[in-house]
Amino acid sequence: MRASRLLSILTTLQAKGQATAPELAEACEVSVRTIYRDIDALAAAGIPVYAERGAEGGFRLLDGYRVRLNGLSPAETDALFMAGLPGPAAALGLDALSTAQTKLVAALPQSLRANAGRMQARFHLDAPGWFGEAEEPPHLRAIADALLADRLVDIRYQSWRAEKRRRVAPLGLVLKGGSWYLAGKVERSVRTYRVARILDCTVTDESFARPPAFDLAAHWRAATERLEAELHPNIATVRLSPLGVKLLEVWSQPYVRARTRLADDADADGWRIATIPTGTTLWHAAGELLRFGPEADVLDPPELRAKMAELAQAMARRYDVSATTE
Repeated sequence: MRASRLLSILTTLQAKGQATAPELAEACEVSVRTIYRDIDALAAAGIPVYAERGAEGGFRLLDGYRVRLNGLSPAETDALFMAGLPGPAAALGLDALSTAQTKLVAALPQSLRANAGRMQARFHLDAPGWFGEAEEPPHLRAIADALLADRLVDIRYQSWRAEKRRRVAPLGLVLKGGSWYLAGKVERSVRTYRVARILDCTVTDESFARPPAFDLAAHWRAATERLEAELHPNIATVRLSPLGVKLLEVWSQPYVRARTRLADDADADGWRIATIPTGTTLWHAAGELLRFGPEADVLDPPELRAKMAELAQAMARRYDVSATTE
């Protein structure tokens, strides 16, 4: 247990450059006193670790010292190779993944080398959704370069409303369902842009200071939740047949499914009442509910029920074979 903790301290210092005793204690889930004893043990073993005093101080390793990867467990090794995503990495211009993995294998102890490629042989990431294709935006690499260099970019962007020009401070790239999205700061707010809709992109020579508190994962979660809420602001009350209840589980988006309220009690025919989030317009809401066919009966709001009836009647007229002329 202690050997694993000592290795964790070393790898943390190597990765971060410097860490305080409380930070190390929190990471290792031990007391600060234990960390001090561990640091003393490392120093006694000849590890060049030293302390820097002052408010900005902490423990550091001597510049140039590197920890050999001989303390990795089999599970940790598997996780490292599972994280290799050659497709997205190549799209970003990070084409050195295979050579990096070769170097990692060389650094592993002999006992772990035989299983190094096991995870890649058994697992594969296919990022796009079903029946979709991965986007290859022409400006993705330029944006990735600007992102890593903290450079402002000038973009011409085609939104669903109009074409716009923006100067953006790129803060992060997210791959979602085969599509790349840019989180960028424009003036005082962070906005999200689909990279495939960027028509032109120019990387400027102007640098910017990245907000130290910005958390890309947290921003993306909040942005997606906000978008889902904006796309489903209304509520419909619907009767669902037993088959309709099953179709609700299959066809509903995760956001809609999580916020649908289904009555526990069923009527004599097994139909149940559900309140379901729906789209911004009657067309959108009706389109989502028409897929249930006769297995759903919209009760409220009245205007949505009327739109469903209007569309159903129009479809019946369209497909009425008895109306064909001789």
